[in-house]
Amino acid sequence: MMKKIFLTSLMVVWSTSASAHSLLEATVPAHEAVIAEVPRELILDFKGYIRLTRVTLTHAEQSADLDLDGFSGFISNYTIPLESMGAGMYQIEWRGLGDDGHPMNGTFSFTVEE
Repeated sequence: MMKKIFLTSLMVVWSTSASAHSLLEATVPAHEAVIAEVPRELILDFKGYIRLTRVTLTHAEQSADLDLDGFSGFISNYTIPLESMGAGMYQIEWRGLGDDGHPMNGTFSFTVEE
């Protein structure tokens, strides 16, 4: 009986903490999209509030950190300027802190066929 109570408590705590994280809900361009031209900006829409600490773009073996200076505090929607690096695959890696203090990270990519 004690084992059942303990396991049930663990599941409740785990599900509560998992739902508190600020997961990336949508991006523009969408993950794995194939588009005709490089967008002027990236949009990252999170399910909850997050403070991004780093966003890195990798294209054709070149990497660059994107400018996050215009953002402060915890927000859920980011629109980040993007400069063209030509056709090919763009890999975006992001890192930040959820408003609950947990570190968050993820990646998405899109391809430009000019």
